[in-house]
Amino acid sequence: MKKLMILGVALVLMSMTKGDGVITKENGVYIVNTTTLAKNVRGYRGTTPLKIYIKKNKIEKVEALKNRETPDYFEEVAHVMLPKWKGMTVKKALQTNVDGVTGATLSSNAVRENVKRGLEYYQKNK
Repeated sequence: MKKLMILGVALVLMSMTKGDGVITKENGVYIVNTTTLAKNVRGYRGTTPLKIYIKKNKIEKVEALKNRETPDYFEEVAHVMLPKWKGMTVKKALQTNVDGVTGATLSSNAVRENVKRGLEYYQKNK
């Protein structure tokens, strides 16, 4: 009975100590979500949150999350820019200035800043 009670208290305490929601780890892959990390980084019509997938210090992919950017322009940004980080080490990605999309300068800048903040956060908190 006493062990069961201790287990119950432990489970309650574990459920109360949630992570910050910015970085998680699944099957050896760190996933950095920039939704709250870069909430003041704005594109043309608002924030441009991303998920950055990192395994063994290399970027596996960068994925755009729901945003309010103009769909046609942001689809081009996502299609052109996001794959360019794939395969880069975190260090190299932080030193690389990925070219933006003409006509979508604010969205491109916001994506670059989200990636930068996400990777810096990863380095400090992995």
